[in-house]
Amino acid sequence: MEKEIIDNHARYLERIKLFKSFGYDADGERNFIIENVGPVSGEILEAGTGKGHFTIALARKGFSFVSVDVSCDEQNFARMNIKYLGLEKQVDFQISDAENLHFEDNSFDNIFAVNLVHHLENPFKVVDEMARILNPGGKMVLSDFNKKGFEIIKKIHESEGGTHDEGKAGLKNVDEYLLLKGFTSKEYNTDLQQMFVFYKQ
Repeated sequence: MEKEIIDNHARYLERIKLFKSFGYDADGERNFIIENVGPVSGEILEAGTGKGHFTIALARKGFSFVSVDVSCDEQNFARMNIKYLGLEKQVDFQISDAENLHFEDNSFDNIFAVNLVHHLENPFKVVDEMARILNPGGKMVLSDFNKKGFEIIKKIHESEGGTHDEGKAGLKNVDEYLLLKGFTSKEYNTDLQQMFVFYKQ
């Protein structure tokens, strides 16, 4: 195996360890999402690959899916981790701007976006795009940090000399927005994470 892939995975494990040292169980949070979303079947999209924390969680559970991100560099970290774990056949990595997704209407039965909303410049435009490509009867699963979670993530970034923004809209705002568009929703919470499952009628 290439040294770059081995080193990348070692850095990933170190970051998971760093999260835990601040009281944030990244793996546990991802598994909570999968366990509470209910039955998952049909076509699956992960919106916002990032470095691949949720990508790994989905692939380890045996799902095959498409994962998109606007950044090729960010997604490459995830791609290398998936390769390290031998799960390449389960993930179709694609580059796409979440504000203008290249998929046709009603393309997916399940869409996951984990810790994505707070990064978005135009969150409601992205939500509209995800709603457009979601099949009627499908599920859109959005999860993000709650107030306590944001406080911990902020401390983690500060420990590395960086900063962390809480974003322009929270999941409660998205919930209100999608309810007006005819979706129904169900909310789940952990100590650090908030999750909504939105159902397209």
